[in-house]
Amino acid sequence: MNIRKAVIPAAGFGTRFLPASKALPKEMLNVVDKPLIQYCVEEAAGSGLDKIGIVTSRGKAVLEDHFDRCPELEALLEEKGQVDLLEEVRRVQGLAEITAIRQPQALGLGHAILMGETFVAGEPFAALTPDDIYDCETPCTRQLVEVFLEKQATVIVLGRVDREGTKKYGIVKPKPLSDRIFRILDMAEKPGPEKAFSDLGILGRYVFTPEIFDDIRETPPDGRGEIQITDAIRLHLRSRPVYGLLFEGRRFDCGDKFGYLEATVRLALKRPEFRDRFRSLLESALND
Repeated sequence: MNIRKAVIPAAGFGTRFLPASKALPKEMLNVVDKPLIQYCVEEAAGSGLDKIGIVTSRGKAVLEDHFDRCPELEALLEEKGQVDLLEEVRRVQGLAEITAIRQPQALGLGHAILMGETFVAGEPFAALTPDDIYDCETPCTRQLVEVFLEKQATVIVLGRVDREGTKKYGIVKPKPLSDRIFRILDMAEKPGPEKAFSDLGILGRYVFTPEIFDDIRETPPDGRGEIQITDAIRLHLRSRPVYGLLFEGRRFDCGDKFGYLEATVRLALKRPEFRDRFRSLLESALND
C-alpha cells in the first residue's frame, strides 16, 4: 500500500494565541513570511502526498482560500512585472489538491481525524498537526512514509521530551528495533513524569492504516469530552502493530508562544536575505 493522502486537523479555536487568533485562524499566523498551514501542506506535498484534506470549522474559509487561485492578484503581479512573487503565488496554488472538510464541533484530535474518513476512502494516510513545524533535510512525514512502506503498519513520529513534556504529549512504551525505529507496546496521554513509560513523546505526525477510524469510533471521550488520538492508537495496537520513528531534524512547537518565537528566529536566520541583518538585530537587542 502506498500513500497519497494527508489529513490536516485545523478546526480548533487557537485559544493559546488570543487575541491574535480571535478573527484570524491560528493556522494563518505567519512564521517569517508563510502561514503555519503552508509549512504543513508543503511538508505533505514534499513527502509525495498530493491530496490533502484540511479539517476546518466555521470562519476558517481563509485556509482553503490561501491555496486557491486568485486571478486578480495574479493579473496585478503580472502587470507590475513582479515575476518572482507571481511564481511563488502560483507555486503555493499548485502544491496539492486541497479538500476542505467541515468539523461541526471541536471534540479533540481523534474526532478531527475521524472527520477525514470519507476523504481517505479506505486508503492509508498521513495526519499532520499544523502547530508543528518540522525543519528536516528529508521531510518528517516522508521519513514516516518510508517506515510505513517497509512495515505496512501505522507509524508515529517520536521525539525526546523533558519532564514538562510528559505533561504535554502522549508518551510511549517502546521496544527498540534499531537506533530510530521502535515497536510500540503501550502509550499514555500526558501521563506526567511519575507515570511516563519513557522520554519518547508523540509529536504531531502520523501515518495510519484506515482501520484507525474504527478504533477512533470505539474510543471513549476523556474528562473534557474530547476523543484523544493517543487513546485511539492505544486501542489500535492491541490488534495491530504500531511503530514509532525517532525523526531526524528539528521541530518547533508553534502551538506554544515561545516555540512560535523560536521558529521565527531560527527559520529567519536560515534565510540568506535576512541572516546577517537579523543576527545583528538580535545581538543589538540583547545588549540594550
